[in-house]
Amino acid sequence: MTHDVQTHMLREIQEIPHAVARLLDQSGPALKQAGDALRDRDPAFLVTVARGSSDHAALFLKYAIELTTGRPVASLGPSLASVYGAKLHLNGGAGIAISQSGKSPDIVAMAQGATDGGALMIALTNTLPSPLASACTHALNIEAGPEIAVAATKSFVSSIAAGLAVLAHWTGDTALLAAVSELPRHLEQAVQLDWQPLSDRLKDADSLYVLGRGPALAIANEVALKFKETSDLHAEAYSAAEVLHGPVALVGPDFPVLALSSRDAAEQRVVTVADDLKGKGASAFVTSDTARSATVLPFIATGHTLTDALALVVPFYRFVESFSRLRGLNPDQPIALKKVTETR
Repeated sequence: MTHDVQTHMLREIQEIPHAVARLLDQSGPALKQAGDALRDRDPAFLVTVARGSSDHAALFLKYAIELTTGRPVASLGPSLASVYGAKLHLNGGAGIAISQSGKSPDIVAMAQGATDGGALMIALTNTLPSPLASACTHALNIEAGPEIAVAATKSFVSSIAAGLAVLAHWTGDTALLAAVSELPRHLEQAVQLDWQPLSDRLKDADSLYVLGRGPALAIANEVALKFKETSDLHAEAYSAAEVLHGPVALVGPDFPVLALSSRDAAEQRVVTVADDLKGKGASAFVTSDTARSATVLPFIATGHTLTDALALVVPFYRFVESFSRLRGLNPDQPIALKKVTETR
């Protein structure tokens, strides 16, 4: 797709590899300190606190933590603290709160409630100092830099990269630590990929499904949100398993389906669903070269299941920025949205 217009969103997408490199360079000691704190706490469980794209980052980290450590991770509804005033008992646990601005009142209230309830809370934020940083035990600067476009891109990727680095230090996972250190190079490659075939199919679409499993499901959630935010296109994210339990009834001839598959244990299950839906007449696309009939979109294989899934979002961001303009919209200023949403 052509990129002759330099929107803020496009510039920020192009900055993603540099933002992650900056995170690893400037926040390295703090990432290790947070990981060491988790190792010392040895939490029996973890919680997450976030909304919007940050909540999708939290879902990614939930899968990463559960797959790596075996500890269960639960998402806390911020209204538990801000609306209902619930007092949670989180002794022996830990948690992650994610917010680009670090000041949404309900996120801050829930993070403070979790800390007061006994959890070791880690804030991932692009703004230090901030109310969220003050509410948590450890505050990590994700070092994404100024993000002007309303739709979050580099702060989403940097939040996950920070969480993965903390996880690697916590568990002493040298393979994951090495994969995170290689992220800037892999993301630089990913930002060059072109998903033009998807644009040709979606230009007249009213709706689509975005599928994934495991960490790629978190990316699917982010993809569906960005279609709504930037391109005024209805998109719903489903597990490639869950879509078969009802939602598949809406998939008819030419219905668009984007299946996000990383190189992990779920790859063939996701690909099989995409191929089967293609066989039913759907316009199916998948990020795997093992597909039999679904259209293959290019991807970067990073050599690690977790960073492989994260890298999928970068070519999509590049695609959706251009696709938004193709539909006559301004991706920097999505309809009826603003950069910082302060919910209570």
